[in-house]
Amino acid sequence: MASDPKMIPQSGLLSAEANQAAALAAYGGVLTVDLDAIIANWRKLEKTAVPAECSAVIKADAYGCGAEQVSRALNKAGCKTFFVATIEEARKVRAAVPEATIYVLGGYFQNTGEHYASSNCRPVIGDLNELAEWDVFCRRTGWSGGAAIHIDTGMNRLGLTLAEAQAIIPRINAGDHGITLVMSHLVSAEQLNSQVNAKQLAAFRGIASEFSGVPAALANSSGIFLGAHFQFDLVRPGAALYGVNPTPESDNPMQPVVDLKARIVQIRNVERGESVGYGGTWTARRPTKLAIIAVGYADGYFRAASSNDGTRGAEVIVAGKRCPVAGRVSMDLIAIDITDLPPNAARRGHMVTLIGEGITVDELAHHFGTIGYEVLTSLGRRYARIYKGGNVVEPLTKPAPAQAVEQQPPAPPPVEQPASPPPLPG
Repeated sequence: MASDPKMIPQSGLLSAEANQAAALAAYGGVLTVDLDAIIANWRKLEKTAVPAECSAVIKADAYGCGAEQVSRALNKAGCKTFFVATIEEARKVRAAVPEATIYVLGGYFQNTGEHYASSNCRPVIGDLNELAEWDVFCRRTGWSGGAAIHIDTGMNRLGLTLAEAQAIIPRINAGDHGITLVMSHLVSAEQLNSQVNAKQLAAFRGIASEFSGVPAALANSSGIFLGAHFQFDLVRPGAALYGVNPTPESDNPMQPVVDLKARIVQIRNVERGESVGYGGTWTARRPTKLAIIAVGYADGYFRAASSNDGTRGAEVIVAGKRCPVAGRVSMDLIAIDITDLPPNAARRGHMVTLIGEGITVDELAHHFGTIGYEVLTSLGRRYARIYKGGNVVEPLTKPAPAQAVEQQPPAPPPVEQPASPPPLPG
């Protein structure tokens, strides 16, 4: 990984600690991902869902945490099934976990069959046209890699309608269909008493039971905590793996995963009545000491965390104490009010904590006016990234694509797709 300081050439004249410090000095911020915490979260979810299989959703680069590193660690821990959003994501994950089952949530399009076959991954099909196109590819090439059927039970995004799903049941029950999973997605799983949950459960239970012998999956992270009725044969946790609270109506049962620190680039003093930052929206009410840190909204620290003369913004941890943001968050820099710290507690070059030491992803999301999912997936690529735990072997190298493909079944020959799909076979 380009932003991993361990991949930077090391000097043989320095100690390991000095080498790492020298490498980190090139970055304004350091993002540490605790792979052991991700594994612990997965095991907790797995235990909660027994006897259902616990998969892992690692789309969007494992919610910003690094799909290759996360999938490799989870696979070593026993996770056998992964969900991604795109074929390109599937390729990267396949190189990391050659033997795992990988589903691609983005669906199937004409002329993508060869890509699915070469990566040995499975499309999640949510439309009758997709199903017909996939049928054509499988019949013409003999590909039998499997696919999932997505049924819409209330989200109204992707998925076959209940009527469409009912119409293909005779074909599924006839055998030799290649469908390895039937799934749906909950709308309001984080709301324990939502009547929508019960309505979706009843709809999915009814239709899934008619897919004879096909495993079923409904629960996302929050859905796992709705109880055994929602867990079926497989559960699909995502954000909970990375420390986001899946039960916002109660305490977070998950371990924190990411720690984000930023470097102080300057200490400066401003007099009472002086403004700070773009627009002069924050005014010092006393002689004020500021720490300017080298992270901004280009790094995923949203401008919404700014403060002004009427509103307090987010906080960061400086020398073990919470200190408020002073003024607007800019693209590359944030001003922090450190007036209440002891003299010399914070100096140029010191690191401050943006996530960690009690500041959670969910707390930061509150200041950003969003959800923890967006906080994690927005973390920029300018940070040095450190992975700890998970039996990581450094340096983190990516297997050559050719080697990854060799471990999979041979890809079928390219085929020409028809201009329009044929009718579904009965």
